[in-house]
Order: sequence, then structure tokens, then C-alpha cells
Amino acid sequence: MDRAAIVHENFHRRLNENDLPSGPLPHSASQEQLIQLFRAQCLSRQLDRTSRDMQKAGQGFYTIGSSGHEGMAAVALALRPSDMAFLHYRDAAFQIARAGQVPGQTPAWDILLSFAASCEDPISGGRHKVLGSDALNIPPQTSTIASHLPKAVGAAYSIGLAKRNRPEHVRMPSDAIVMCSFGDASANHSTAQGAINTACWTSFQSVPLPLLFVCEDNGIGISTPTPQGWIAANFAQRPGLRYFTCDGLNADETLRVAQEAAAYVRIRRKPAFFHVRTVRLYGHAGSDIEISYRAKKAIEADEANDPLLHSVRLLRDSGACQPAEALSIYEETGALCRRIADQVVTRPKLRTALDVSASLVPPVRDCAPTNGPSASTRAALLGSDLRAMTEPQPMARLIGWALTDLMLDHPEVVLAGEDIGRKGGVYGVTQKLQARFGADRVIDTLLDEQAILGLAIGLGQNGFVPVPEIQFLAYLHNAEDQLRGEAATLSFFSNGQYTNPMVLRIAGLGYQKGFGGHFHNDNSLAVLRDIPGIIIACPSRGDDAVAMLREAVRLAREEQRVVVFVEPIALYQTRDLHEAGDNGWLSSYPAPQRRIPLGEVGVAGTGTDLAIVTYGNGRYLSTQAAKVLDAAGIKTRVIDMRWLAPMPQDTLIAHTRDCAATLVVDECRRTGSQSEALVALFSEAGHRNVSRVTAEDCFIATGPAYAATLPSVDGIVAAAKALCGDGS
Repeated sequence: MDRAAIVHENFHRRLNENDLPSGPLPHSASQEQLIQLFRAQCLSRQLDRTSRDMQKAGQGFYTIGSSGHEGMAAVALALRPSDMAFLHYRDAAFQIARAGQVPGQTPAWDILLSFAASCEDPISGGRHKVLGSDALNIPPQTSTIASHLPKAVGAAYSIGLAKRNRPEHVRMPSDAIVMCSFGDASANHSTAQGAINTACWTSFQSVPLPLLFVCEDNGIGISTPTPQGWIAANFAQRPGLRYFTCDGLNADETLRVAQEAAAYVRIRRKPAFFHVRTVRLYGHAGSDIEISYRAKKAIEADEANDPLLHSVRLLRDSGACQPAEALSIYEETGALCRRIADQVVTRPKLRTALDVSASLVPPVRDCAPTNGPSASTRAALLGSDLRAMTEPQPMARLIGWALTDLMLDHPEVVLAGEDIGRKGGVYGVTQKLQARFGADRVIDTLLDEQAILGLAIGLGQNGFVPVPEIQFLAYLHNAEDQLRGEAATLSFFSNGQYTNPMVLRIAGLGYQKGFGGHFHNDNSLAVLRDIPGIIIACPSRGDDAVAMLREAVRLAREEQRVVVFVEPIALYQTRDLHEAGDNGWLSSYPAPQRRIPLGEVGVAGTGTDLAIVTYGNGRYLSTQAAKVLDAAGIKTRVIDMRWLAPMPQDTLIAHTRDCAATLVVDECRRTGSQSEALVALFSEAGHRNVSRVTAEDCFIATGPAYAATLPSVDGIVAAAKALCGDGS
């Protein structure tokens, strides 16, 4: 049976019979507000009905409706349009009600363009059916399991930070709050639990965090019921988190409690949890057949509690309008949706791959020029380090100085990560930075990688250039969806209107002698390589690391890119190259203007017998191997990729074309590594003599066998000789 038709017919019948649910008299909302709320609720409902009709006619696409959650319109009225809202996918009523607060908005037209996947859809440009609006301060969300909660925490934290250190591209006013909404089933997800815990952890320390969590509790997640009382039992007594609750079917009560919750968050600058009890109508989504897994009696009970029926009762009891007038509003709204639907299905759609991918890379933004600090200011901050900069140093120390200069040049640059403050990071890279710039700009976070990346995403959405740190590459897997599902998709799904620029520093890769096994020696970048739109950088020398880090921050600051900067741990303190004491891998601090542009590779040597293409630790080993090969008469050049994604394909082909053979040296595992793409690239370019040396498809051991599964100098030399026809 078509439950949408049943709900529609029940609404008609019960209004005609004046058969409305019982409930208290309205005492919070004015008559005008009740009518405003009802109109928003009707539009949300009729958009759901129109979407279903469009899909049946082959003119619309997959959607998840908002029916049963129309009470969220009242939450919108309790907030300001300048309050950033990260919405649950059932929150059309919220967006519609907020649109009524901002002149010139056309929510029916905008949302129906999205249903039709038209490229004129003002939020996603036809890429997805998402709620969102730049004008309404609603970034688009495609998440279904609360992955937007960590960045909501970050965005809320950014408001107070911006008040103390205002970035050039700040988006929210200093008295704003952030709202994020989600379902009762999503509240169980580790992402939600982690984000709420982070908010409590922050609030417990009296750090400002103006964030309103809104849990829309309809009692079921797809087909799995939520135990009665579960949400309240979980969240009513959290330290640092104020709990509010209401009957979301009653728009008057919802408005009153939402106003109380919003006022608490805005005045106290503390997080609150707003538990809104709702119902779910029509099932989970358009393709869902609810009757197949849920008792008919339970479905009918929710339908009898249709929030629109409750709103009509409030209108009647307040004297705002009678049921017959309310029914006219409902029908007029439906007719409006049908008229607009007939128009939007004729509007243009995305057609080509170029059309679809156009928003993967954010637009370049204007940034005020920076002259940097005065020489005396810089000298006072760096102290004795200034003299040491003229002497050859290992990579770790050079990166620390680069971060110092970048933070001096750009006040919007903020570092965040576990142990990066007083401790200076696990490997000392960020030593002295918190003492130099304070805890607002060098933030020690709790131990939660999702929270770290969420903080960075939220900071980026409010004008900062965050430089978060993940302690070890293996730990990224705890939070990879924050990159894949959130950071990398925001520009794509907002048609470039929203961005979250960042430079994510990760200490990674292998070759740490006997330390930590595969958790601290992780030689796989596969999880990063297939994420569209992100940039992956991997320096091998200290001077390159500085020049590339400067470019990475420029890319984030000016081009709003998401950059992952992988730093080879084993090379942090490496000094010697060929023999003990030669200091061949040290370098001096590069001049301030020195940058390595995105896509520029490093080439050492001019040999044409063999080109070794590599990166990171591979460059270090290949440089050692090149000396042995040159002595054996195989003239070699070593090409350091530096930028792993997007892969500098044309440049790599140009630098290898005149070589008789090409050897790829890849410290990552054979399966899923850069080597696969490189071998394919060279083969397709017509290079006939191509081979590769990679790590084994195995984890890394602790102890003397730490490098047994990784490429070695001897292995590179042997492979090169075999490739060049020299079996000696």
C-alpha cells in the first residue's frame, strides 16, 4: 500500500471531520508564528509527495523524505540565519523555515531543482539531492551516519577562536552558534559518540563551544528500533552538556524549548543536547517498504500522530485559523509544488564528466598580501634558532622552522593535534611552537583522530587555515572518512560555495629501526590515493620539505585545497647518506621565497641508461643505489616525485623519455601502491623497459627484521642491473 497516499487521505479526512489529536493549548508561539511554521511544514510535506510523483514519472531521483520531522521548522525559528547549521537529511522543514527569515529565498524552486538533478540546483549544481544553501548558512551534507558532527564541533570552536584571532575570510559572527542535527540511530555511531565526547571534554574545561546538538528521535533506524528511553539515558547526564527535550510533534512546545536551548548555548557559550521526539512517515526512503519489517499497528500509530495534524490543532486552538483554512493552505502548497515540478524537470542537467568534476577543485579566493613580520620580531621569536638556520640541519628541525615562519606570515594558520604543544610532538617537530604562538594557535587535542580532523574541517569553514597533525599514518584509518566523506566532498557537493582548506601533516611510512611494528611503520597510502580532489605531498629531504610545506599552505590559503603532507619518519633525523659522518642528507634552511610548486619533481643526475622514479625514503635509498650503479657503468638519474596526487604525469614522462629503462622504487606495498599507476603511466606512454621494486604485501615487523619486507639498496641495484641487461 502507498503509505504516502494513506497519510494524505487521512489528513484530508481528519481535517474535514475536525478530528485532531489532543494536546495543550499553545502559549509560546504567536498566531503569526504558528501560521509561518505550518506553511513551512506543508511545503516540506508536499515536496516529499511531489518527489515521489517525479520518481514514478522517471523525472526525479533517489531522495530521503522529511515527513514526520516537520517540527524542525520550529528549531529554525529559534535560531538566527547567521548560525551555521549542519543538517540531518530529514530537515527540509528547517531549511524552508530558515528561508522565510531571509528575503528573496525560493525554497520550493531550489529544492525541486535538486530533486530533478538540474545543474541549476543552487547548492550542488545537480550533483546530489542535498539540503543546503550558501545564503542560509547551511553547508550541504550527504552523510547518513553523523560524520558531520566532528566538523560541527570544530566550527563551534572556531567562533571563539576567531574572536581572539580573526581570520581574513571569517564566515560567522562572534555571537553565532552552530547547530547540527542527526537521527536517534546515528547517535549510536562512533563518529557521533566521539564528537559529543569531544564537546563535553572541551566544555568540561570551560573552553567556549557554542554548539547545539539536535537529535531527532523517531524511534527507528531503517528497520532497527531504538530502545525506548535510550537517547535520554545516554545523553541527559553527560558532563559539560546541558540536556533539553520536547515533543517534536507540538510545534509550539518545540519552538519554546528550542528557544531555551539556543539561548543557553548563545549566552553560556556551552554545548547543549536537544532531544526532539518525532515520528517517521512513509518509511526510511523512497524505495523502502516499511510494512515488510514493521508491524502495521506501529505504522498506523505514527500516521495518526502526523505532526501536521498537531499543528492544525494549534492553529485552531489559538484562533489563527480553522481546519478548513489550514486544508486550503496545504492544498495550495501542493498545487504550487506540482507547477514548479513541471518546470524544473525541463531545466538542464549535467552531461559530461567535465561537468560533474568541475567543482572537485575549489575556486581560488582573493587573499590579502602578507609582508610577514619585521626582522626584529622574527629574530626575537626564533632566538638562537636564527643562527642555526644557516647550518645544515635534519628534516625535523627544518619543518619546525618552516611552521614557525608560516605562522608568523599568516595569522590564520592554526596547528592542532595530540601532543603537539608542550611536548612538541612525538618526534619533536613542533617543539617551541606553543611557547611562541600560544595555545590558541598550537592546540593540544584529545586522543581522537576523528576529532582532530573534524576540528580542522570546522576551522577551515570559518576562515582559518588549519594544519592538523595525525601522529602516525596507521592512525589515519581511525578517521579516514573525515577526509573521504567530508573534507574532500564539500566543494564538490556545494559547487565550490563551501570549502574546508587544510594541510594535514602525517608522520608516516616505514624504515624506523625496530620501533612499533606496523602501527608506527605503515607503508600504505592507498586510503588516500583514491580520494578525488585532494593533494598528496611527500618530501624526502629537509630543504624540499620546507619548500613544499610553504606551497602546501599557499594551496590551502589561496586555492582552498585539502593537502595531505606525508613526512617520512625515518628521515626526520637522518644525517648521513653514503658513509657515517658525511652529513650528506642534511640541508640548510631555504630562503624565504623558495617554494616547490605543485607538480614540480626533483631530478638528480643526468644519466640516460636508467631513470629511477621514487619518493620519500625511496629517494634516499635510490640515491645510494645510483652511486653503486654509476660505478658499475649504468648512468642513472633519480627522479623524486614529491607530489603523489595529482600525479605529475606529463613531467614524469618528459624526464624519463630519453632513458633506456625506467625503474619505479616504491616503499609502499606492491598492491594498491603508486607503483601500479606509475608502471601503467610509463607503459601507456610507450616506455618499453619498465620495472618496479616495491615492499611486500605484508605488514612491517618489530625488531631486526624491521626492513625485511621493504625495498633495500641491494634490491634496487639488483633490479636495475636486471632491467638494464647487466646480470653481474
